[in-house]
Amino acid sequence: MESRTLTASDLWQMSRVGQPEPAGDGSWAIVPVTSYDIEDNEGITRLWRVWADGSNRPLTNPDASSTAPALAPDGDAVAFMRKPQGADKPQLHIMKIDGGEAECFTDLPLGVSAARWLPDGTGLILAVPLLRGFPSVAATDEELDRREDAPTEPVVTEDRIYRYWKRWLVGGEIHHLFHLDLPSGELTDLTPELDDLISVDDPAGVFDVSPDGAEVAFAADVSGESHERFVFAIHTVGLDATPPRQITSNPLLPAQQLRPRYSPDGRYLTYGAQREPDYYAAHVELVRRDRESGEEVILAPQWDRSAGGWEYTGDGDLVLHTTHEGSMAVFLLPAGAASPTQLTTHLHAHGPRPTTGPVWLRVESPELPVEVATLDESGVRRVGSFNQAALDELDLGGIGEFTFSGADGALVQAHIVYPPGFDRSKRWPLVHNIHGGPHNASGGSWHWRWNTQAFAAAGYVVVSVNFHGSDSFGDHFTQSIRGAWGDKPAADILAATDHLIGQGFIDESRMAIVGGSYGGYLVSWLVGQTDRFAAAICHAGVTDLLGQWASDITAGRETSIGGVPWEDMDAVQRWSPLAHTHNMVTPTLVIHGELDYRVVVTQGLTLYGILKHKGVDSRLIYYPDEGHWIEKPRNSIHWYGEFMDWLERYIGRGPST
Repeated sequence: MESRTLTASDLWQMSRVGQPEPAGDGSWAIVPVTSYDIEDNEGITRLWRVWADGSNRPLTNPDASSTAPALAPDGDAVAFMRKPQGADKPQLHIMKIDGGEAECFTDLPLGVSAARWLPDGTGLILAVPLLRGFPSVAATDEELDRREDAPTEPVVTEDRIYRYWKRWLVGGEIHHLFHLDLPSGELTDLTPELDDLISVDDPAGVFDVSPDGAEVAFAADVSGESHERFVFAIHTVGLDATPPRQITSNPLLPAQQLRPRYSPDGRYLTYGAQREPDYYAAHVELVRRDRESGEEVILAPQWDRSAGGWEYTGDGDLVLHTTHEGSMAVFLLPAGAASPTQLTTHLHAHGPRPTTGPVWLRVESPELPVEVATLDESGVRRVGSFNQAALDELDLGGIGEFTFSGADGALVQAHIVYPPGFDRSKRWPLVHNIHGGPHNASGGSWHWRWNTQAFAAAGYVVVSVNFHGSDSFGDHFTQSIRGAWGDKPAADILAATDHLIGQGFIDESRMAIVGGSYGGYLVSWLVGQTDRFAAAICHAGVTDLLGQWASDITAGRETSIGGVPWEDMDAVQRWSPLAHTHNMVTPTLVIHGELDYRVVVTQGLTLYGILKHKGVDSRLIYYPDEGHWIEKPRNSIHWYGEFMDWLERYIGRGPST
C-alpha cells in the first residue's frame, strides 16, 4: 500500500485511548476508547477488554458512550457511566465482564461523574454533582425544574472565582460523595452539608477508599464562602455516618493538598502538596501521613521533579509519573527510599496503574498516538493497537532532539519533527511550535490539537523549544521566568532559530512562530520585538497582562506577571505585548474562542484590532462555541485548514526551489 501524509481529518478518524483500569493480577485491563463521527460532530466511547498479550474485544456497544470505568475488586464486573435511553445525564451502570446487559443503578438529576468500589465489592463510592446552594438530590431536582421554566436570569456574585475554563461556578455544580450499597440499592449522601468543591476538574482521582472500606479520603476546597482562591485540604468521611472532617491543618507546610491515597496496609495516607497555593507551577511534593499519630513526613524531599498520578503498589511502594527532560516518565519510589527510580525512557509514559503483575499505563510519542502498555522488569511493552492500521497508511516525519546555548548561556532542549521526504541538503521553512503554560514542556507527546506531525506533513521543519520556564528540568529552571514572562523564553526561541539556521537546512526568509495560551503570549511578544519571522499565529494568546485580571483565576497573578496594577503599573506593562505594538509588522493570524475564561476573548480581539488599525496583514478566526481549546471535530478541521493556509500564504510549503 502506498503511504500518504497525515491530515487533520486523519486525526479525527483515529481512536483516542483512555486510562486503563487493570485486573488485580495485571493479566488484562478495561480501556475506554473514543472514536469520532465528523458528520455528527461528536464522539462515542466504548469500553474494551485488553489482555497483556495484545488481544482485545469490545465490552460495550457503540450506540451510547460508556465512560469512567471502575473494575470490581474480584474482576467479575465493571461499573461505568452511560446515559440511559432518552436521558441527558450519565448514570451509573454495572455489567458482568463475561457479557450480558448493563444494569442502571442510579437516577440522579445531574447524573454521576465517577465511581470507586469498596474493597469487599458490596458497594461503591460515587462522585455525584448537585447544584451549589442546593445540597440534596431533592433540592437540586426542584431547582432544576424551576430553572427550566424560568427566563434567563442575571448572574450575581461576590466570589472572586466565579467561572473556570469555560463554565460558570456561580449557580453551578458541587460534587458530593455518595455510598451505593448494592445488596439493598440504598444510596446515602456521605457529605450532605458539603457546599464546596472537591474538584474543579474530573473528580475521578480526588478520592480514595481505605483498605477496610470504612473511610473515604478526599480533597475539598476550604477557601470559604467568598471563594477568594482555591485552597484544597484533605478530608475524611466514614461510611458509618461519621461527618466529614478536615484532617490536615497544614502544620507541616502551607500548601494545596490533592490526590489522597491509602497505603495497602491502611497505616498511611499519602497526598500531594504544593507550598505556594496560588502558583500552579509550584513543586508538588508527596506527604505521607500516619493515620493514627497524625505525623506527616515529606517523601523524597530533595527530589526536584513534580510528582503526579501516584498510586500504591501491593508492597507499599509508590509508582508515579512526572515530566522529565521534556517528556513524561514513570518512576518508582520504594518505601523508605530517598528518591524515586526512573522506570521508563524514550516514550512519553503516564497514568501508571500497578497490579501484582505488570504496571499498566499509557504511552505515546510524536510518532505514536496514545496507546495502552504494560511495564515490568523487561521494560515497556505496547499492548494496544487501536491506531496501528491508520499509522500503517501514513508517511510520518522523522523526529529528533537537540540542545543549544540559550539565555544566560544555559543549555536548552528542543524537539524537532522533519517533514516526510526531508533532504538535509535543501533549505526548508521553519515553524516554531511554542508551548503554553508557560510551565509545560513539549516534544515528547502526540498532541491531538497541536499535532507536530500534521504541521510537518505540509512541508515544514517543526521545532518545539523547552525554553526557560518549562517544567521537567528542575524547579530552578521552571521558576526562572517569574515576573519576566517575555525575557528568557524569547531569548531561547531566537537562539534556537540561530542554531537551526547554522545547520544549513532552514530558509531564513521563511520562518514562522505559532503558539496557544502562553505560547500565544510569546508569539505576540516576539512580534513586538523582531521582524525576522515571516508569519505568526496567536491562538488564545495573552496579549495584555493587565487584561488577565479578567481571567477566571486572578490569585497569584503578581507572581507570574511581576506586580499588581495598583502598586506598580510599569511592572505589569513591562512584559505586556500590547505595550510594544509600535514594532508589530509581522502578518498574524489571531484565533480565539468566546467561551475562553482563562484568556478572555478580548485579548485576541484587541490584538487583531490594533494590527488592522496599523495596516498589518492579519486575519481573525472566532469560535463562538469553543473555549481555550478547539475541541469539536468540525471546528478542529477548520482550525487546521486556516492554520495551514496562513503558513502557506506567507512561508510557502516544502523546500526552496
